[in-house]
Amino acid sequence: MISDAQTQSLHPARAEVDLAAIRENVAAVCRHVAPAGVMAVVKADAYGHGAVPVARAALQSGASRLAVAHLAEAIELRNAGIHAPILVFGGFLPQQLPEYHQYRLEMVLPHEQYWNELRRFAENNQQPVPVHLKFDTGMGRLGFPWQQCDEVLQKIAGASFLRPVGLMSHFATADEADKSFADEQLRRFRHVCKAAQGVGLAHAVMHMANSGAVLDLPDSRFQLVRPGIMLYGYYPSAETTESVPLRPALRWVSRLIQVKPVAAGETVSYGATWHAERDTVIGTVATGYADGYLRALAGKMQVLVQGKRVPVVGRICMDMFMVDLGPDSHARAGEDVVLLGEQGDERIRIAEFCQALDTIPYEITCMISKRVPRVWLHEHPSPASSR
Repeated sequence: MISDAQTQSLHPARAEVDLAAIRENVAAVCRHVAPAGVMAVVKADAYGHGAVPVARAALQSGASRLAVAHLAEAIELRNAGIHAPILVFGGFLPQQLPEYHQYRLEMVLPHEQYWNELRRFAENNQQPVPVHLKFDTGMGRLGFPWQQCDEVLQKIAGASFLRPVGLMSHFATADEADKSFADEQLRRFRHVCKAAQGVGLAHAVMHMANSGAVLDLPDSRFQLVRPGIMLYGYYPSAETTESVPLRPALRWVSRLIQVKPVAAGETVSYGATWHAERDTVIGTVATGYADGYLRALAGKMQVLVQGKRVPVVGRICMDMFMVDLGPDSHARAGEDVVLLGEQGDERIRIAEFCQALDTIPYEITCMISKRVPRVWLHEHPSPASSR
């Protein structure tokens, strides 16, 4: 079996994750939302950054809870020795209830479909099932309809087989400049919270704020917030404020595996779509769409070689792509190529990927495939940062 260290040495690319940046970002969020608590969202392998080391860094820096999307993600954290409360966002299936109980996990309850299964499971284990009640206030995804909150909450308050830990909803437009619908969702959730208090569920922790709301909607903090993308150093969109200072944690690096001269008129890559306009030097980079550097980026991106920007040319291949190093380049095979992040005084920003692909930062960090080894920097907090 190949160890992580061997994988890192055998693969020409790497994704460096600066855990000191994660800790700084989490601490900044904690200060910004205090006295509300922070539930660090580490789903999708911590948005591609590595769930276990990121979860540890978040808990070291003030987060009190964790959230993931699926049961397997939560079990991974428990198996790594993480004991903090973990909420699984993605609902549940009845056959998963034993694992929720075994690993001491909290689940989102978005409907009544498995009511009888929950009752039987709780009775068999002689203890109620911990749940966060989710109400749909406008996302149109998971959740009880907010209009039915009086009926639903009355029923849940009388269900001894449930232990309502939290009451939650989710914003659809908190990261957009127009906050009118987000304000309406907040009004609806406040109505739900008032109804919960009326039936004796005031003890449930109320939470709704995602990264966009943490930045721009202070009235949405309640007792707990659920930041995700901002923990990794990115703002959710260009339309939010930057009211919390953040530092990107990810640096994606590959290597040149060949450098060669190409004469004017020669072509590069599949389809022969790119022609050299002059004599130049072409570098082949050991990363391709199988690593998450998507084919759609061809002709739209630059990378850093020796601290300078050079353009990606020709179609991106499964395992490689090519760059025009320029006729005077002295780059050599084996040198680092920065796809995302800093090298010298230059930086490839995530916004450049977003513009090229017409997408959001979340998708960019998640698209870096498992084939690219993660290298975690500053795993142990310095004495100064832990005070």
